[in-house]
Amino acid sequence: MKELDLLKKDWQKNDTSFVVVSETEIYKMIHKKSSSIVKWILIISILEVCLWTFLNVFFNSDDYFKEMKHDEIITYINVLNYFSYGVVLVFIYLFYKNYIVISTTVSTKQLMKDILKTRKTVQYYVWYNLGMIVLYCIIGFTIAFTYNPQLSSLRDKIAGDGKILAITIGILVLTTFVFFGIFWLFYRLLYGILLRRLYANYKELKKIDL
Repeated sequence: MKELDLLKKDWQKNDTSFVVVSETEIYKMIHKKSSSIVKWILIISILEVCLWTFLNVFFNSDDYFKEMKHDEIITYINVLNYFSYGVVLVFIYLFYKNYIVISTTVSTKQLMKDILKTRKTVQYYVWYNLGMIVLYCIIGFTIAFTYNPQLSSLRDKIAGDGKILAITIGILVLTTFVFFGIFWLFYRLLYGILLRRLYANYKELKKIDL
C-alpha cells in the first residue's frame, strides 16, 4: 500500500481543492487492486478444481474397489464426488459473480460491502474443503478396515485386543489431523495472503468513507 501512503501525504500537504481528487484517485487504485485480487481468487479456485480432477482421474480408485469385490462402493464414492464438485462449482460461480460486481462497483460503501462478502465466501469455501478432506479421510479409513482383505489380520487383532484398537484409532485420528493441518496451511498460504490484502483495501476505504 505504498502508493496509498504517498497519495495521503500529498493530500495532507495540498489545499482542500485537492481532497476530492485525492479521494477519487485512492478509490480508483483500491478498486483496481480489489478487482485484481478477486480475479486471482477466481483463477486459483478454477486451477484447484482442475488439479483435483486430474489427480482423481490419475489415481482412479475404481480398480481398488473392484479388487475388494465391492463394486457398489464405487457408486457411493461417485455420488459423493459429484456432490462435492457441484458445491465447488457453486463457489466458483459466486467468485465469478463477486468479481463482476466488484469490477463494476462505483460506490465506496458498496465496494466495502462487496469486499466483506467476498471474504466470507472464500472463508466458507476453505472450510467446506477442509471439512470434505476430513470426511474423505474417515470414509477411506472405514472402507479400508472394513473391506480390504490385506487388513484382515489387523482386524482380528483389534477384535481381540482393546489396546490395539485404541492405538489404531489414535493413529487414524493423528493422521487425519496431519492431513487437515497440511491442507489448512496450504489454504492459509494460498487464499490467506489474498484475503489479507483484500481486507487491507477495506480498511483504506473505511478511512476514505469517514
